[in-house]
Amino acid sequence: MSRLPSRILLENAKALLSEEKGTVKKPWGRNTTVVLVYPNRYHVGMSNLGFQSIYQLFNNLPDTLCERSFLPEREEHWELIRSQSVLFSLESFHPFRDFHFIAFSLSFENDYVNILTILKLANIPLLSSERGDEYPIVIAGGVCAFLNPEPLAEFIDLFIIGEAEEVLPRLLSVYQHHREKTVNKEILLTHLAQIEGIYVPRFYQVHYDSSGKIKSFKSRGEVPSRIKRRSTRKLDPFPTHSSVITPHTEFSNMFLMEVSRGCSHRCNFCTIGCVYQPYRKRSLEKLKETAIIGLKQHLKIGLIGATLSDHPQITSLCSFIIKEGGKFSATSMRIDLFDEESIRQFKKSGAQTITLAPETGSERLRRVINKHLSDKQIFDTLEMIAYHRFRYLKLYFLIGLPTEEAEDIEQLIELTKKIKHHLVKSQPRSRYPETITLSINPFIPKPSTPFQWHPFEHITSLKNKLRKIQKSLNKERKIVVTWDLPKWGYLQCLLSRGDRRVGKILMAAHHLEGNFLKAYRQVDINPDFYTYRQRELDEIFPWDFIDHGVSKQSLIPIYKKALAMNEPTKE
Repeated sequence: MSRLPSRILLENAKALLSEEKGTVKKPWGRNTTVVLVYPNRYHVGMSNLGFQSIYQLFNNLPDTLCERSFLPEREEHWELIRSQSVLFSLESFHPFRDFHFIAFSLSFENDYVNILTILKLANIPLLSSERGDEYPIVIAGGVCAFLNPEPLAEFIDLFIIGEAEEVLPRLLSVYQHHREKTVNKEILLTHLAQIEGIYVPRFYQVHYDSSGKIKSFKSRGEVPSRIKRRSTRKLDPFPTHSSVITPHTEFSNMFLMEVSRGCSHRCNFCTIGCVYQPYRKRSLEKLKETAIIGLKQHLKIGLIGATLSDHPQITSLCSFIIKEGGKFSATSMRIDLFDEESIRQFKKSGAQTITLAPETGSERLRRVINKHLSDKQIFDTLEMIAYHRFRYLKLYFLIGLPTEEAEDIEQLIELTKKIKHHLVKSQPRSRYPETITLSINPFIPKPSTPFQWHPFEHITSLKNKLRKIQKSLNKERKIVVTWDLPKWGYLQCLLSRGDRRVGKILMAAHHLEGNFLKAYRQVDINPDFYTYRQRELDEIFPWDFIDHGVSKQSLIPIYKKALAMNEPTKE
């Protein structure tokens, strides 16, 4: 492959850059250089606040230059092959080989196979063991990386375990210091592995027993036996907001800003409350300063946080934005914490959609997942929504949860019907809401949660439940049912719970152009071993070497208690 991109590829890149605001372009020279890669299309990557914040963080560091790259669109992919070009950075069109680091930002497990596609298009060897000193160090971070990095262990040189704000400056400082003495990658990685929150897979050995379970996971050399997940103690020194504005994103007219991080509610299925600890919130003063940056650009403010309603000054922030002549939208508000004032502010801001997450149709199953939300609280919130006449209502539900039975699916259907009838009855002469959309997702047992021992429900069973829900609600006016395909939930479960051997499946899927069904049959690994199998309580997990500040033993009684809640709700 040639170094220089073709004219078509250059014109496409220049067209994207011409419509961006906030792009950082630094001169090449003595800087440490990083190509930050999102393993999906430009449209998806630039919609991701985490990706944008890391771009900003890298470029705010002294003597550091960071540029971006993405999974090419299909036409660009074929143009790279046709023209024998290599994948390059967006800002300066440099090939990946010119950088010191290739840094992947990982938000979704199902993007893993795209990492291999990108490395191939950049003419970088896929396996870490095959990349000599002349190649950049390949690193990865993001929530997937610090939940369970092992399926990617053969492809990534170094993982950042935890939040990046305090790790990245230290990583680059140590690298710059030792690179003046040597370019030997093994020596450099040895020094980097001493940093808290850094995991270098090549310095750890895994052994399996005859049943395929992990027998031991041991470090070799002078590296820590356990990796402590790093968290940023105080958020205010690190404003997290959109750094590049472009029309080619899902939020083209929106300025995204993080309000809080983590969650204090600890639902048993959710990773946010388990691994983004402790719950932290930004001060109102700093939030106002950040909001002004977006308001000066005449952009709508997108408030980001797992549970925005937990912030004690969220209504004050919303009021400030409205008083300044702006509008806002919010990612998530807990049903039980909605109040009249917050809904009124949503309406003033021009919001047309309210999103609620009952998660399940039955109160019993909500108790199983540790979401203590009653039907009464749901309908009390609906009263306020009906009064303010929002056009759209979106409801999030999970299926395939532990202890779920046919009755729970029936209650999901009945709750949806009751919600619709309640809204119609509350405003009999109104056409609102125009649509109630159910978004139904299969439950994925995630690492480091109380449900990490539980199996993924069989795809056939999930399909039957989806058909039941769809058939039962098909004739209900105003109700639309959407869902994630169970086969993709299966893949996500495999990649989030797998060990290093799952890398063979990723490699096979890469060679088969993303056909995982063929890949499952081609390798000598049974994917059901990682998905459908009930894990033993004393089993060693691939991610047990990561210290999230919560002991594995402390999660066992929570799991047992959840499984014991299988008695139907008494009327």
